[in-house]
Amino acid sequence: MTDDTLTQDLALAESTLKDLLGFLSDDATVAARIGAPDEPDDPGAPTPLELDVQGGDLGFLIGHRGEALSSLQYLVRALLAKQLKRNVHVVIDVDSYRVKRREQLMAMARRIAEQVAQRGKPMSLEPMAPDERRTIHIALRDHPAVRTESVGEGNRRKVTIIPR
Repeated sequence: MTDDTLTQDLALAESTLKDLLGFLSDDATVAARIGAPDEPDDPGAPTPLELDVQGGDLGFLIGHRGEALSSLQYLVRALLAKQLKRNVHVVIDVDSYRVKRREQLMAMARRIAEQVAQRGKPMSLEPMAPDERRTIHIALRDHPAVRTESVGEGNRRKVTIIPR
């Protein structure tokens, strides 16, 4: 995808989110940028369009365990896909929730991996959204003493950390 196309997609994503937020909040602002691919070594990895929402009391946009935020992100992706007639990788964050959550998940993954390595018994984490499970898998993919796998179906899918 060309830089011009990414820039145009980013402008449309930002505009779409601002339009939606106009119905929900008077003081929300959006900062948009082209992000780095999740897998920089993979030339086919999609380049994310990152939209950061800041403002007053925006907790309602995050919801319980980020569920409202995931729904907002899904809605923006769907609207863009309809307009552009192709999928676009959009990541929305509100008041740095995703950044903080990612750090918490990575710390938890390392802590539990050490427990699994010491005890020699697998441990299952709570059910998580796909992006959160991915964070756990990435955090532990190079760990010498454990491996991870997702188990379950639908919204009950969770990560199990298993000793090697």
